[in-house]
Amino acid sequence: MFKTMLVDGSRYFRKLVKDTLKYQFPAMDIMEATGRVEAFQKIASRPPNLIFMDIRLPGENGLELTRKIKKDYPHIMMIILTNHDLPEYREAATRSKVNYFLSKSSMATDEISS
Repeated sequence: MFKTMLVDGSRYFRKLVKDTLKYQFPAMDIMEATGRVEAFQKIASRPPNLIFMDIRLPGENGLELTRKIKKDYPHIMMIILTNHDLPEYREAATRSKVNYFLSKSSMATDEISS
């Protein structure tokens, strides 16, 4: 079974992404985390295939968290999500070994599932 994790401080945004993914992929196993500690606990017990990571998290930068996850789990596909689509964020995401970078403000639900 394909496992996905949503790491975002916004319950509303996690629900939006989760509902969209569940509609498109009903059998997908979707875990949620609000920050670093919860994400690492869940990854250690059930490593996902894909992680949607907010760039700004409570207590830690999503890019730094992505770098740490990629160090221990290089096979996990990482997608950074942000409200701030800035060139310097894209460059930092590339250095953090992110696979994809999506802007929340311009993201349609169709992009989430494609």
